[in-house]
Amino acid sequence: MFKILIAEDDRELCLLFQRVLTKNGYAVKGVANGQEALDALDQDYYDLIISDIMMPVMDGYALVRSLREAGSNLPVLMITAKDAFDDMRMGFLSGTDDYMVKPVNVNEMVLRVGALLRRAQMINERRQTVGGTVMEYDSMTVSWDGKSLALPQKEFMLLYKLASYPGRIFTRQQLMDDIWGYDTETDPHTVDVHIGRLRERLRDNPDLQIVTMRGVGYKAVKKL
Repeated sequence: MFKILIAEDDRELCLLFQRVLTKNGYAVKGVANGQEALDALDQDYYDLIISDIMMPVMDGYALVRSLREAGSNLPVLMITAKDAFDDMRMGFLSGTDDYMVKPVNVNEMVLRVGALLRRAQMINERRQTVGGTVMEYDSMTVSWDGKSLALPQKEFMLLYKLASYPGRIFTRQQLMDDIWGYDTETDPHTVDVHIGRLRERLRDNPDLQIVTMRGVGYKAVKKL
């Protein structure tokens, strides 16, 4: 079960987020400011932080900067009443991964949390092996039968995602959210183009095949 830490000084809002996320299968802890969040991280492991910006003692910007300066890649979803571009820019420059403006649509928040956790999981695992085929995230290479291919980033991440869940069907939109980001304005059909390129590159691969589920999406299957 993924564990989420919420740093939010509005008690009612914090409790709302906790209820919604708990209902969606997450273990959740709430704290009132950035310093309490750092203290909680010293005591336990969390998979993701949801943080307000304007908080007493330590605000969201300072919290995220402290994490990044300490070398932590823990995903952070920043939530704030501010909607000016400069505030959003400061959030991303401090190292946040995603940004939402109050009033928050909690259903959208759950979608963003899921996408952030999936991307973090892909990055943390770093390596996938299917039969004799090895995918190395750090070098974005795919190797089999003594040869190695360096793939463009989006192609590699698509392959890595599909290969991580063999047999599971992903819609275009799911793949867009995970690989291109939840807020991307890229046409979802760009997934089809990248899948076509991947198939061409992997035409001689003995282990993996990308299958089109017509009208639904794609899945990777192990060749028999």
